[in-house]
Amino acid sequence: MSTGLLLDPLYKQHAPGEAHPERPERLDAVTAALERGGHRKQMTRIEPRPASIEELAAVHSREYIDLAHREIRRGVRQLSTGDTDVMPRSLDVALQAAGGVMNAVDAVFSGRVKNAFCAVRPPGHHATPTKGMGFCIFNNVAVAARYAQRKHGAERVLIVDWDVHHGNGTQDTFWRDGSVLFFSTHQYPWYPGTGAADERGEGNGKDKILNRPFDAGAGREEIYGVFREDLVPAAKHFKPDFVLISAGFDSRVGDPLGRFRLTDDDFRDLTRLMMDIAEDHCEGRLVSVLEGGYSLEGLGAGVAAHVGTLRNA
Repeated sequence: MSTGLLLDPLYKQHAPGEAHPERPERLDAVTAALERGGHRKQMTRIEPRPASIEELAAVHSREYIDLAHREIRRGVRQLSTGDTDVMPRSLDVALQAAGGVMNAVDAVFSGRVKNAFCAVRPPGHHATPTKGMGFCIFNNVAVAARYAQRKHGAERVLIVDWDVHHGNGTQDTFWRDGSVLFFSTHQYPWYPGTGAADERGEGNGKDKILNRPFDAGAGREEIYGVFREDLVPAAKHFKPDFVLISAGFDSRVGDPLGRFRLTDDDFRDLTRLMMDIAEDHCEGRLVSVLEGGYSLEGLGAGVAAHVGTLRNA
């Protein structure tokens, strides 16, 4: 089986502003890197589709969904819930991003592909159940996790987030849940200010939130080290039925919005480790979803390293 690829020009139609870090050119950089590496033609295309209100409501409150629809349709430049710049096409693109990721989940569970990478915009991991923030409108990985549980019967989902920024929205979604293990490495203190090591969940979710914050300058030793020493045994205990990655490449050296020092080789090794976890526990079922990455050159190189590893395992 091949690796699935969700990559469509429609994701460029969310254009929050010429000087905005999360700009359409990010998708151009990803596309060019995958074509240079010979990856795109060898991957199975996954089509986008719009997420339904009911699918989004598995994660987001109806009040927030209605607010996002209302404000974006009205032509606001920024959501009232936080620092997410929008324009008239942003709602449609965000719906197609969340829906496309659910199509990737279907492709993996059906056996049509062995794993998948979703090059979607806008990103999602800062979107909480009740607000959009941090460039994010809807939380793509959280919606995908709930979809895998409801549509495909996945009882336990592992979400791993290696973006330089903490995935506060994903954490909030599953804080008291227990059916999702959320593991995050991130720069701390840094935007959005959450993700301390003592944030571990509550109720059924206690000890299912595993934050590994690091100071600026952290690289392979710190990050790959906790993946190997902390995530691997946690996954062995949790026994996930499905694995999701919030793949942020702003943790790569040289990114303008982060101060981590991961290299392309580090992303290859992190990807192999994630694939080993998926192979050990859930027949390799893994979907990776693009989050941050704001150096165009670095984003393309990091994605190519990641996707090349997904394809060639």
